[in-house]
Amino acid sequence: MADSSSSLPSLFEKISYRRYFLRAVDLMMLGLLLSLLLYRILHMSENDNVWVVAFLCESFFTVIWLLVTCIKWNPAEYKPYPDRLDERVHDLPSVDMFVTTADPVREPPILVVNTVLSLLAVNYPANKLACYVSDDGCSPLTYFSLKETSNFAKIWVPFCKKYNVKVRAPFRYFLNSLDATEDSEFSRAWKMTKREYEKLSRKVEDATRDWDADDDFEAFSNTKPNDHSTIVKVFQQFTKNKEGVGDENEVPHFVYVSREKRPNYLHHYKAGAMNFLVRVSGLMTNAPYMLNVDCDMFVNEADVVRQAMCIFLQKPKNSINHCAFVQYPQDFYDSNCEEFVVLQSYLGRGFAGIQGVMYSGSGCFHTRRVMYDLSVDDLEEDGSLSSVTARKFLDDESLAAKLGSSKEIRKSVANALQRKSNSQNILTNFLDEAREAGHCQYESQTSWGKTIGWLYDSTAEDVNTSIGIHSRGWTSAYIYLDQPAFLGCTPPGGPEAMVQQRRWGTGMLEILFNKHSPLIGIFSQKLRFRQRLAYIHVFTWGLRSIPELVYCLLPSYCLLHNSALFPKGLCSGITVTLVGMHCLYTLWEFVSLGFSVHSCVTDIILKLLGVSKTVFIVTKKTFTATRSGTGDGPSCSADPNAGKFEFDDSVYFFPGTFIVLVNLAAIAGFSVGLQPVSHIYGGGGK
Repeated sequence: MADSSSSLPSLFEKISYRRYFLRAVDLMMLGLLLSLLLYRILHMSENDNVWVVAFLCESFFTVIWLLVTCIKWNPAEYKPYPDRLDERVHDLPSVDMFVTTADPVREPPILVVNTVLSLLAVNYPANKLACYVSDDGCSPLTYFSLKETSNFAKIWVPFCKKYNVKVRAPFRYFLNSLDATEDSEFSRAWKMTKREYEKLSRKVEDATRDWDADDDFEAFSNTKPNDHSTIVKVFQQFTKNKEGVGDENEVPHFVYVSREKRPNYLHHYKAGAMNFLVRVSGLMTNAPYMLNVDCDMFVNEADVVRQAMCIFLQKPKNSINHCAFVQYPQDFYDSNCEEFVVLQSYLGRGFAGIQGVMYSGSGCFHTRRVMYDLSVDDLEEDGSLSSVTARKFLDDESLAAKLGSSKEIRKSVANALQRKSNSQNILTNFLDEAREAGHCQYESQTSWGKTIGWLYDSTAEDVNTSIGIHSRGWTSAYIYLDQPAFLGCTPPGGPEAMVQQRRWGTGMLEILFNKHSPLIGIFSQKLRFRQRLAYIHVFTWGLRSIPELVYCLLPSYCLLHNSALFPKGLCSGITVTLVGMHCLYTLWEFVSLGFSVHSCVTDIILKLLGVSKTVFIVTKKTFTATRSGTGDGPSCSADPNAGKFEFDDSVYFFPGTFIVLVNLAAIAGFSVGLQPVSHIYGGGGK
């Protein structure tokens, strides 16, 4: 445990930004929006109905900007000091790492392989780690790939730790070439490791059904992605020596799971898979902390686990640590995601300055016992359960109603709530209980997905779970590093990305009207007021396209109907100043994060044209093949099309295309002399 002496420096620093100039800019733009609304009201009777529509749209924009200003008022981030952790903590806590995949076609197994290898090789005691992979597609190809990975990991993990490799996903590490003249122990090890990785890649990419003869694959016979029994396989168990510690170069625990699926049963998608992982890991290792990553998000910073532990293990003076989870930003190596990175930057830092960043589905460390519906009010000052809470949570009958029929799962939850470690290290002893926990009907009449674990009732399970945690009074931390802690890949084409955005938008609207909505529970929830406003801003994201699309059509309507849209004379300065300030503000946000002016201008043009506005569906991932390389640092993708946005005949492009065509038609009508251009800036006021 960490030494909590007040004389010692903190394990982390919370950096708050006093952005007085930007606050003034935000307030000035808010004032301009309110001035425009006031002008509309004063001159509404002098203009036709187009001003009513414009007023409604601009009112929505004003509310959104007010919420944005609230979020960005005092941004913050956390800076960990893992070197201090090494000095003060002699027995680091265990961490269970979760990887989820669902489709071997849309999520290539070689991508999952690299994510798993990067997790197994992090700078953390191997006996304190366990990696669990959930395969919701029950794919023998994925299983075969991971089984081969467990063998290569015995080469890759010692190599990374011995030579302190920075990038621990081999497909990125081997992108750059090794100096051909170098002949050393490292170069020989490098070449051998690269040969073994290439063998692994060929096995995975060229895999056929040759595994049918292997008894280990009998469980996959006659299985379908939506119709199969629970499968739990232990690939690797960490072996301890006589002293009970084990070789540091050993590979951590490595387990494959695939929960039962049957037609006509609701499986709750990723949230259901995560809850199964919580139960299985609770049975086998029951680590107090859990990391979850998407199958395409590999570890890019080897010290990422130790950094997160700096947040969890710091004990505040005269209180307990209320941090429930630590979220890292999502970054990408294969695409131009400037707008997403900018949005993530101000949202992440903004939330962190209030009650804490929201959980974004990947690259997040969770406290296990918080996921069992624990509230900050349930704990004493030393972090132990209060007497009332102990009676409520640890009663076996109460646990059975909440957690299901498995006695071993109830025991593991009780241990986690009391911060007791799992003394059982033989993972295979729990295979039967783990399979039982994956049955379709196991969660029936329990609290799984309702108050325990990842929450259901929304396709945006991450944000739904996030607001559930914050509503119980917990906080969260946001670590933003110079070098991304996790790197992933984005969907390769425009429609794929838009399908993903549609899922996000739909899921957030579902939360806006469910029991966790920030619009309700003002007195029952422990959600801070500004945090509530910030969540409202996020959950209404999907609704913004409606006023935006309507507003884009108003200029063409005014041209064709000889009606005014914007103020004239001196009052036209409101609109000009507002648009100019917003463009400069957006430009500054992009440039301040290191992006080029060209990318920012392109984004603004797409927004003005309406092109950039765009059921749970797994989005397709792409994988860049390796080429010769040393890979001791990030490198550009070898794919010449990486980062390009693909346009095709998808219906998702219809709204943007329609807006462009309508505006072009209006301009064409004006060009033949239908209306004078002054009319669009004309009328409406003296």
